[in-house]
Amino acid sequence: MSPTATTSLTQRHAALSSPQNQITLLESLDLDRLPEQGDFAATINKSGWAELTPSKLEIFQINIGKLCNMACRHCHVDAGPDRRENMDRQTIDDCLKALDQTSAHTVDITGGAPELNPHFRYLVEQCVVRGKHVIDRCNLTVLLLPTMQDLPEWLAEHKVEVVCSLPHFRQPNTDKQRGDGTFEQSIEALHRLNAVGYGKGNPHLKLTLVSNPADATLSCTQAAVLEQMWKQGLRENHGITFDRLIAINNMPISRHLEWLEQSGNLQSYMELLVNSYNPDTVSGLMCRNTISVSWDGRLFDCDFNQMLDLEIQQPDQKYLHIRDFNPQSLANRQIITGRHCFGCTAGAGSSCSGAIA
Repeated sequence: MSPTATTSLTQRHAALSSPQNQITLLESLDLDRLPEQGDFAATINKSGWAELTPSKLEIFQINIGKLCNMACRHCHVDAGPDRRENMDRQTIDDCLKALDQTSAHTVDITGGAPELNPHFRYLVEQCVVRGKHVIDRCNLTVLLLPTMQDLPEWLAEHKVEVVCSLPHFRQPNTDKQRGDGTFEQSIEALHRLNAVGYGKGNPHLKLTLVSNPADATLSCTQAAVLEQMWKQGLRENHGITFDRLIAINNMPISRHLEWLEQSGNLQSYMELLVNSYNPDTVSGLMCRNTISVSWDGRLFDCDFNQMLDLEIQQPDQKYLHIRDFNPQSLANRQIITGRHCFGCTAGAGSSCSGAIA
């Protein structure tokens, strides 16, 4: 097992293991002196959005479990070795049936460590057969597990884009956020990916790194400069190459929310997010072109709403499940928002694909 930075909120029976308690905490913050009093719906309304509605569905994001070999301090999923939630084969088949009803070009597979789901390879194979671009959200260290020794080569054979979490290209910053020894293991995993052709400029073997701040700040807005810095640092110090870097903001939910509260940074971080609102990000929000499926088949507007249990709801107050997938109904929905959404619209914006504006 890889070294961990913490244990899950669920294992500790922490108050913030409850999504409702997280929402209540965010809503309890006094933001009356900020624009629109920190009301996200009112903020985007002032920017010309009467309501937030979907655009064309392009990305099918499937969270296939909360089981992970790590338990990082910033994890918005509250994943960890103690979490046993994993999507079963029937639900995966329901996802594939739903996917067949759409023109989505990308299947974004996430977790936890999605590779630990026993049906991970089946899902990838079925998506590839359908001609979809497949993304594997990988924590890197999982590739060093004995049962995963062949995975880099297998992913390359199926032309899966590997999107890897690496908080920083320097060891202290990464280990601070993800646990002692994580950086060294991540470098070894990157070497294994490079060895099978990833990160060499081949469009079919894309290696993407994901960076997020280790504190209560926004991700860097100078994406090109940051990417060049990372490429130089990893190449010169470790012989690692990769294709692109995306920088994301830490969402004020789950374990990062706990850290913000305990460190006394919650109020200032929320003020930073609200004051950094960028109206140019709204049209490109991931909740508009993505549908998010939870490990148990429930449907959400995005991965963050999923972690807060903010399910997609029909006008008749009925929640949606993947087995009842209806593209037209989803296209006509109104996206559910809350204060956490300022995390995606702050600065250059932030989504699973990085900056928006």
